[in-house]
Amino acid sequence: MKFGGTSVAAAEDIKRAAGRIVAAREAGQRVVAVLSARGQTTDELVEMAAEVSKRPEPREMDMLLSVGERISCALCAMAIHDLGHHALSLTGSQAGIVTDSSHTKARILDVRADRIREALTDDRIVLVAGFQGVSGASRDVTTLGRGGSDTTAVAIAAAIGASVCEIYTDVSGVFTADPRIVPDARKLPVVSFEEMLEMAASGAKVLQLRSVEYARNHDVRMHCRSSFDDAGGTLVVAEDETMEHPLITAVAHSTEESRVTITGVRDEPGVAGRIFGALAEANVNVDMIIQNEPVGADRGADLSFTVAREDLKDALDVIAGLDVGEGVSTDDAIGKVSIVGAGMRSHPGVAAKVFRVLGDNSINIEMISTSPIKISCVIAADRVPDAVRALHEAFDLGADAVRREDPSGAEHRPKVGS
Repeated sequence: MKFGGTSVAAAEDIKRAAGRIVAAREAGQRVVAVLSARGQTTDELVEMAAEVSKRPEPREMDMLLSVGERISCALCAMAIHDLGHHALSLTGSQAGIVTDSSHTKARILDVRADRIREALTDDRIVLVAGFQGVSGASRDVTTLGRGGSDTTAVAIAAAIGASVCEIYTDVSGVFTADPRIVPDARKLPVVSFEEMLEMAASGAKVLQLRSVEYARNHDVRMHCRSSFDDAGGTLVVAEDETMEHPLITAVAHSTEESRVTITGVRDEPGVAGRIFGALAEANVNVDMIIQNEPVGADRGADLSFTVAREDLKDALDVIAGLDVGEGVSTDDAIGKVSIVGAGMRSHPGVAAKVFRVLGDNSINIEMISTSPIKISCVIAADRVPDAVRALHEAFDLGADAVRREDPSGAEHRPKVGS
């Protein structure tokens, strides 16, 4: 069971989480709970660092940021003890979370869960601080990046063979679009790992991308549900467990990316490899890439790509150290809208419909990226809400559209296999 920051924000929230954990234990289940930092704690710690340093040293940032999750675990353990059960709170390193040495963006290499298993055998509830681990090489504290507690939970679930990894958050599941933009967005009872990966990569924030990737690779069933009620949420399962594949599952969006354009890139082999190799070494993840051909023998090419806005400064620092072009420009006023659906594999004309819908709404497409089950378009950031609503309506994803398809009022929903 993993509880996000809003699920442990206030004292009553922590007590509610403790009650849910104890209820699961009293129902006969052995429970490991992973907790995030309370509310805005991580943001407050980042602000503290900014007060004393313009560019804090990454190792010390990890030491600082790991504190928030430890606080949550200790407080929740106290609440569980008051409910008459034995709880053991562990840091990431105590729980056996072994990572690489990439401070602030570490990746989990191994979970040595012996201490967790011993505590479960002793009839104790185990609470693990999310978002953190220890470097196997340097033995330093590391953190996993934003949303890393989801990955912690999935990694532990895989290591101990858990029947399910429940992700408790402030929303009731995964929806066909952001309900704040599309009021009639519909909660999805089940999605495949592949669809959820594309949705997370396209901006859906319900589940962290790396956690879904880890769950798919280790066959960990995920259940995304609300911390504040007992209703069922959204199951994320292997594709062969979903018996129906709708044409389009959801519309996702992001307004947290920036575009970098390098002008006058030399037209010679190996230049792109140098650029993106250097970005990879700096842990900068690149999303979309477009390069045009030089218009003349004496002209260079223009190369554009998108990165997360928080990685923009690192990307520019990397490019400044490379002699690959004549100039660099950036654009922060971009957004991305994507449609995702496993049914796209066997249905031609989906891309054409996306482009036509955006064109009919006077929304200019600046970049395009596709996969077999996703189409993403970079557009002006201020047009993202319009694009999401238009595509959601065009592909009949709302609850009203589902009810129109079935006069009995029963929704056509994918079923989960046994």
